[in-house]
Amino acid sequence: MIRKEVAEIRKQFTHDNCSITKVSGCYVDGEKNIKTKFTESFLTLAEEETFKYFEIFKKTLSGRLGKNLINMEFPLEEEFNEGKQEFLLKLRDSGLKDDDLLDEFYNKIIESYDYVGNYLILIINAVYDIPGKGQDNLGLDDASEEVYNYILASICPVKLSKAGLSYNADTNMIQTRIQDWVVGVPDHGFLFPAFINRSADIHNLLYYSRKADIQEDLIIEMFGCDLPLSAEGQKEIFTSLIAETLGEECNYEIIRNIHDGVSEFIEENKDRSEEH
Repeated sequence: MIRKEVAEIRKQFTHDNCSITKVSGCYVDGEKNIKTKFTESFLTLAEEETFKYFEIFKKTLSGRLGKNLINMEFPLEEEFNEGKQEFLLKLRDSGLKDDDLLDEFYNKIIESYDYVGNYLILIINAVYDIPGKGQDNLGLDDASEEVYNYILASICPVKLSKAGLSYNADTNMIQTRIQDWVVGVPDHGFLFPAFINRSADIHNLLYYSRKADIQEDLIIEMFGCDLPLSAEGQKEIFTSLIAETLGEECNYEIIRNIHDGVSEFIEENKDRSEEH
């Protein structure tokens, strides 16, 4: 996926454009015990709730491509014989109405997710009626070309709010504030299938990591994909290749200048390449 494709899906997370049908969730404590589960029709939720959900979903599609957002391709063997891609297809096609599939999905994450503390697993199903594009590349509202049926999952930390004092309007007194368990912005998540060339690509997905760290066990258990290099790993390989090429003439200043030049070139040509 490229930036424009990610942005097009992000734009669906508003009340005017919302295409979400269902939202399901599973709250897990620090001992990996499921505390509660739910499935709701998204459009029946209170407006205040949907705003908070939109913030989480947008965050799951945020950051830099190649760093926070990583395109992944399923190995061929995962698309047959009850492979991991086949499982995600079944989950998507169920419209989140199959409790057994949802439980299997939650358990896969709980078993493989490396996190100390409480967290909330969220998953939505959405059906986006993709508008056509005219010759001027502008949207044609009445010329839908395809329906993009997808799931978006978010894994959010849940932490106890800070202790403090607050004003109680009922008693007209300053008193100890009640501490609540608060859902934070997602640390990890994924979009499936990928939205490539403004169409569903069931052979690919988009993985999100807030701190650009890779949860190896989670990726292997959920997707069976080859592990991508972390941003730090890419930097180390780049530095090593430059050092081998330049030999004794290599120093930090030369490496930094080359790196800055490559980064500027990529940034300048990014939009042009995404148009083609």
